[in-house]
Amino acid sequence: MADLRFQRNFGIAAHIDAGKTTTTERILRYTGMIHKIGEVHDGAATTDWMEQEKERGITITSAAVSCQWNFPTNKGTVDANTKKYYFNIIDTPGHVDFTVEVERSMRVLDGLIALFSAVDGVEPQSETVWRQANRYKVPRIGFVNKMDRSGADFLMVVQQVKDMLGAKAVPLQLPIGAEDDFKGVVDLIKMKGIIWHMETEGMTFDEIPVPDDMLEEATEWRGKLVEAVAEYDNTLLEKFFEDPNSITEDEMHEAIRKATVDLSIVPMMCGSSFKNKGVQTALDAVCRYLPSPLDIEDTAGIDPNTGETIYRKADPKEPFAALAFKIMTDPFVGRLAFFRCYSGHLDAGSYVLNVRSGKKERISRIMKMFANKQNPIDFIEAGDIGAAVGFKEIKTGDTLCDEDHPITLENMFIPEPVIAIAVEPKTQADVDKMGMAISKLVEEDPTLRVNTDEDTGQTILRGMGELHLEIIIDRMRREFKVEVNQGAPQVAYKEAFNATVTHREVLKKQTGGRGKFADIQFAIGPADEEWLKENEGKHFQFVNDIFGGSVPKEFIPAIQKGFEVSMNTGVLAGYPLTSMKVRVFDGSYHDVDSDAMSFEICARSGYREAGRKAKPILLEPIMKVEVLTPDQYMGDVTGDLNRRRGILEGMDSRANLQVIKAKVPLSEMFGYVTQLRSMSSGRATSTMEFSHYSPAPNNVAEAVIAKVQGRKVNA
Repeated sequence: MADLRFQRNFGIAAHIDAGKTTTTERILRYTGMIHKIGEVHDGAATTDWMEQEKERGITITSAAVSCQWNFPTNKGTVDANTKKYYFNIIDTPGHVDFTVEVERSMRVLDGLIALFSAVDGVEPQSETVWRQANRYKVPRIGFVNKMDRSGADFLMVVQQVKDMLGAKAVPLQLPIGAEDDFKGVVDLIKMKGIIWHMETEGMTFDEIPVPDDMLEEATEWRGKLVEAVAEYDNTLLEKFFEDPNSITEDEMHEAIRKATVDLSIVPMMCGSSFKNKGVQTALDAVCRYLPSPLDIEDTAGIDPNTGETIYRKADPKEPFAALAFKIMTDPFVGRLAFFRCYSGHLDAGSYVLNVRSGKKERISRIMKMFANKQNPIDFIEAGDIGAAVGFKEIKTGDTLCDEDHPITLENMFIPEPVIAIAVEPKTQADVDKMGMAISKLVEEDPTLRVNTDEDTGQTILRGMGELHLEIIIDRMRREFKVEVNQGAPQVAYKEAFNATVTHREVLKKQTGGRGKFADIQFAIGPADEEWLKENEGKHFQFVNDIFGGSVPKEFIPAIQKGFEVSMNTGVLAGYPLTSMKVRVFDGSYHDVDSDAMSFEICARSGYREAGRKAKPILLEPIMKVEVLTPDQYMGDVTGDLNRRRGILEGMDSRANLQVIKAKVPLSEMFGYVTQLRSMSSGRATSTMEFSHYSPAPNNVAEAVIAKVQGRKVNA
């Protein structure tokens, strides 16, 4: 059994092109897992194993790898003080279209290396990743990469992390030189310089005295570091006031660790992964400052039988509890479920309970994953991450546990899709294959939703962006050999009620023999703001105010179900509702003709009638857009965004480029990247992520509703 004190489960997350996969590749080289560094631009990186990833040079799916690191690294030598640390690392995508890959990784990780580009600083997706880490309270280390690039500025990025992310960023290092002159770093704790050897791929390094021209700056920043840490430890504060130099290295490390695990500070480091500089010190920092499974709070869950909160410790002797956070279909072994084991011990070949389905499942094999390769293991224990084969039925977010000690662990947040395309099989032979391919892809990707358009009979795929759906169609063609025709992208609109109305709905049907009767009085409108805040991720608020048995309580669930199912189809154009509150306060029933089905049908027709009076409006998705452009194209870019109904939110400059931030409706952004390229001779770039839903202007709403109704008439 491994000593959990030396286990680290961490991820690498950042904006597109900050160097996540390049950094992961160096880690695998330095830990001895690979013997040749593969570069992303050559399509040879270990964790980018999908064909689409190799071709495009981007990460699409998060990849898990395991390795070991000897710490402390003393120029590569191992002595009695060296401890072997066990790492489970997840390399995540940067594109916002694959944000769920980051989300589910955050849910199961104990720590994070947040990468930033030394030139671009905090970018839009950096903010998204930061929010996700905050949601799951993940301690993090900041690593400012690309220090060798023109315009690199470490302290500028540190300041941006403070200002834009609201984090207490504390530098542990200062760069020696920058851009082409970047040689190494000054360690502010040891007050020594570190210079890496290029000829050994950065495997070895020299410790040198702090360069004379940096001594003053290094002393100043060391003072700030000691101050930031001393605030966290009273004994250190006393020592600091008496004699700042009396604080030992070990005391500093201990205080930084406590403050990092407690989310009070974010230690900031720097380097250049591509030039093999700084990655080793980042790994040492992972060992020193990021938590082991023993350092995080006990895992909380709900007892499905009693509804009480119960806890599991990271201990192999506790009952088994794990969370399935990713499903993958492998052509050789079938369905693989990645899971994080929070407590207990599980042997290959044993049974677990899937709490959601209530069924027992036999785990035929357990694997340790290395990108897309599997290494079989006999058992897995608390604190580890692995993959299992043998599930008949499993979904992302399912809790797996000991059947005698059931527990439901908190699920993860799954963002709503904002874009849709219609697909249909090209030939009759593709019909069955398409159904199978889509069911497997939906199983793997919880942000991919599928429904059938009742009017046209087409299959509608909904996802997180144009790139997301493009990759899905590409995978259907390559992996499942399905040829499909696809329609133009459509926007995933939503609807909302703007007023609360009361309504009485009576259902009376007599069709010979037993009839159907139901009568309900209810108020319908938008859900309460307070309720939505307290119940994140829920959209339907139901209040039962029936007293005196005017409607028997066994029919209430049917009324609730009728309204809840109806929410998926809005009264204006059939788009789902964002939120709804229904308060049922009166009604009547018939001893013979009333049943649950009657009340469910009554609720559905009551929703349609009352919904038209509740001032329904159409909502459109608004995207947060950031454009980087040279000065001379500034006017054209802003003018174009204004034409697209964009609202400009700010401009600033970054390394000789202008940064334009705007909120623009998604419906106006199709094909924007191509348009921007031609407008700026290929020199401007843009990023886009979902921001919020907002009421669509009348002319847009009328056009959308008319289009939907026109389709229905033609169908």
